[in-house]
Amino acid sequence: MKNLKKFTLLHSNDLHGDFLAEQVDEDLVGGVSMLSGYINKVRQEEENVIYAIAGDMFRGSIIDSEFQGISTIQIMNLLGPDIVTVGNHEVDYGIAHLLFLEKCAEFPIINANLHIKTNNARLFEPCHIIEIDGMKILFIGIITEVALMQCKTDGLIGTFVTLQDAADEIGRICNFYNATDIDFTVLLTHIGFEEDKKLAEMLDPAWGVDVIIGGHSHTFIKKPAVVNGIPIVQAGTGTDQIGRFDIVIDTDNNCIDSYTWKPININEKNCPRDPSIEEVISTYKSRTDEKYGQIITKFVRELTHPTRIRETELGDLFADALKEALGVDIFLLGSGSIRTEQLGPVVTKGDLRECFPYDDAVHMLYWTGAQIKHGLLRMLRDEALAGAHTEFYQLSKGLEVEYDQPTHSFLKFDFEGEPIEDDRVYTVGLQHFHYTNLKDSFDVELKELRKNHRDRVVSTSCTQIIEEALQNGQHQNAKGTGRLIMHLNDGTVVGEAEE
Repeated sequence: MKNLKKFTLLHSNDLHGDFLAEQVDEDLVGGVSMLSGYINKVRQEEENVIYAIAGDMFRGSIIDSEFQGISTIQIMNLLGPDIVTVGNHEVDYGIAHLLFLEKCAEFPIINANLHIKTNNARLFEPCHIIEIDGMKILFIGIITEVALMQCKTDGLIGTFVTLQDAADEIGRICNFYNATDIDFTVLLTHIGFEEDKKLAEMLDPAWGVDVIIGGHSHTFIKKPAVVNGIPIVQAGTGTDQIGRFDIVIDTDNNCIDSYTWKPININEKNCPRDPSIEEVISTYKSRTDEKYGQIITKFVRELTHPTRIRETELGDLFADALKEALGVDIFLLGSGSIRTEQLGPVVTKGDLRECFPYDDAVHMLYWTGAQIKHGLLRMLRDEALAGAHTEFYQLSKGLEVEYDQPTHSFLKFDFEGEPIEDDRVYTVGLQHFHYTNLKDSFDVELKELRKNHRDRVVSTSCTQIIEEALQNGQHQNAKGTGRLIMHLNDGTVVGEAEE
């Protein structure tokens, strides 16, 4: 007869400082108070409950950025996760600051692969065993270099280069800990849903990985993807929902006997509130409201940024502000720099900071027309247009690109109304993060660009430039079409301006 035991595994990912509930139609949705209320409710109803977070607790809210994650750690301590792994935004305030925040955390933070290059010492514990009801459950934290491009700004920090490297490390950890009679193994990853599927395919079944809980790609799913016998899940983004596994383990054979998984909506119908968390959030919010309540401008209407992989209204507005202020020919603005889907019509200082939290320096580089075409071909690769979590860029005015995906070619590539000249050198503005990731984003090497002309920093704050531009002009508008037109494989055309 099998020896069966049940436990419930709750999980979130990419919370991004989403602390406050929002009114959606007639319902109050999301927020850490109701998320905590649901977790506490499950912990009271079920005997064996574990709550895990698959990276990116930080960034996305003024409460997080104003206090550089210290507020987030305090709120997370009250939320009480049992285990957390590192996401790419955990390093936004710097590696040293992250290690300080780890000391403030009252929960384990794991990562198997961030290391110091000089001696290969790991920055975090690679894994953690949670013992519950006689079961030993092993969690392994994984992130790869593709997700963690921010670390390239710190030359002493290294990480995995490929998924195969990650798979090999998982094998080493599993082989070591399997000798201690592990009943269940969870990979807590922050590499994106599609990468999780590829990683699962590489894992040897003998290693005993039972479940992959992922993050980074903000993927909402209705049921797990099962690859190589391993269920793979993710819970979208923010606090609007949480993933729930109810798992029966065969402890004799150290494997899943059966399981159910479902996404749970966090709203006032499903979830009680947690007054203790609300009190702490209210304290932080009152301080940020006082500082960031100043009105900067009023748009003609609400402007949007519904997706990072096409031209958007906010993308046009911000790219143009930076181009005009800095006097570059072209500004390529990282789409991921814009963190909210809408802004305005009334814009406060806090609204802008939440929408555009990354206050990078700006570099002026010198590209030939041929190099710009090559870089945008890299940006428009099939992987990106299929929704993979790759870098994408908003184009400043004057640049008009029409791309045909079936032939991977440009139908139009104009600058200021004329075809861009392959041999002409153009000045291009880039935020510091994207400057440090030229090869990944554009397949262009800095040393090649420097053959055209030496690059230089032209501003130490892109946020200040955008804020100043918005303050200087009321009733601003942006079309969000006409600069990047894409003819996709399915026959649809994206980005055409309306007649």
